[in-house]
Amino acid sequence: MPYTHDLGGTRHRFADLRAVMAAASPHRSGDVLAGIAATSAEQRVAARLVLADLPLASFLADLVVPYEADEVTRLIIDRHDEHAFAAIAHLTVGGFRDWLLSSEADGAALAALAPGLTPEMVAAVTKIMRNQDLIAVARKIRVITRFRGTIGLPGRLSVRLQPNHPTDDPAGIAAAILDGLLLGSGDAVIGINPAGDSVGAAHNLLLLIDELRAAYAIPTQSCVLTHVTNTLQLIEAGAPVDLCFQSIGGTEGTNRGFGIDLALLAEAQAATLALERGTLGQDVMYFETGQGSALSAGAHHGVDQQTLEARAYGVARAFRPLLVNSVVGFIGPEYLYDGKQILRAALEDHCCGKLLGLPMGLDICYTNHAEADQNDMDGIVTLAGVAGVNFIMGVPGADDIMLNYQSTSFHDALYLRDVLGLRPAPEFEAWLLASGITDAAGRISASSARLALPALLDG
Repeated sequence: MPYTHDLGGTRHRFADLRAVMAAASPHRSGDVLAGIAATSAEQRVAARLVLADLPLASFLADLVVPYEADEVTRLIIDRHDEHAFAAIAHLTVGGFRDWLLSSEADGAALAALAPGLTPEMVAAVTKIMRNQDLIAVARKIRVITRFRGTIGLPGRLSVRLQPNHPTDDPAGIAAAILDGLLLGSGDAVIGINPAGDSVGAAHNLLLLIDELRAAYAIPTQSCVLTHVTNTLQLIEAGAPVDLCFQSIGGTEGTNRGFGIDLALLAEAQAATLALERGTLGQDVMYFETGQGSALSAGAHHGVDQQTLEARAYGVARAFRPLLVNSVVGFIGPEYLYDGKQILRAALEDHCCGKLLGLPMGLDICYTNHAEADQNDMDGIVTLAGVAGVNFIMGVPGADDIMLNYQSTSFHDALYLRDVLGLRPAPEFEAWLLASGITDAAGRISASSARLALPALLDG
């Protein structure tokens, strides 16, 4: 069905819901590249007015990717909780925005609502929200997960310690891990992106982290971010696999490009759960996403990149993950051109994921050919902290020397915890204090680091 709106004497016509959603999106280079972006600011306003008046129930009937052609759509529709949705089924997208910003929509109400929301609903409502709206709504929502620590509690900020190395050199990786631990990072996960696909090398890296973790009783979890089929081989070989990682997308075709489908993810989750390595919980999946991946795979179906990103979260929530990480600016300026677009995408992704009930973290990052710099990242990480992000990245010097992109550092995490009064996960915080890395006030001092460093290095 066509969608129309008269604005300033001009009738704006949109062929279908996909066109409305794309035109309503804030300007970004990826949608321009796909040929689906609004052609003018006036058209964008008209699309948002159409969207604001659209009943939320419309998204259960008018599907942006056909049900019969896509298993992600089938997952979203078949698992939709009508009972949870009933509380807001009478609302339009605009009415939903107003309700989200009201005091009635508190954390408990939003948690109860999450199973009744589809990714397209949350994508739609965020398209008509300002940045401050995205922050205010996301801040209400706490999604708590557990493995060896508790991630996502109010007043806490966790960090993925990312000790990548261009040749997977164990000594270089170990040095980066020690650097991060001594600066209070690593409570979300110690996660290595391997430079190659060797299962044997991944096994050795898992042994390295696990031996260090066990020797010093560090309450965290490890992950080598290799393909899910490699993780299945590692499990069969008896490797100490804590978390199962996989990049995911919002359409069946995107996931096929990643070499996966929903059945494979379910197999991997079952295999990882069977290891029972968690001490506080068994949330064992770690997913990474990023706006633009579907377009890169030629599997976007004419749908805008933010809506497809939200659909990736529809995949993630089916597998009860410990961590979901939007790697915001990693794909490059073809999809998010500059710091302004990266900021908007970060806030959208975080808010959409939280509304769907996911433990959202952000890799606040950019490639070296993007129109962005570290000052942009400073602003984004601060706003993400205010919004209640579960975790961020800790990369030595904020410069990933293997993936060749810029992210956030261990010091950035210390800054954010300091200015916003945030602390690490409670179990990790207690370990930092007991190890002499921090004092009773949670501060890392030169003297405490000097005391802790020899003991860790001797190991």
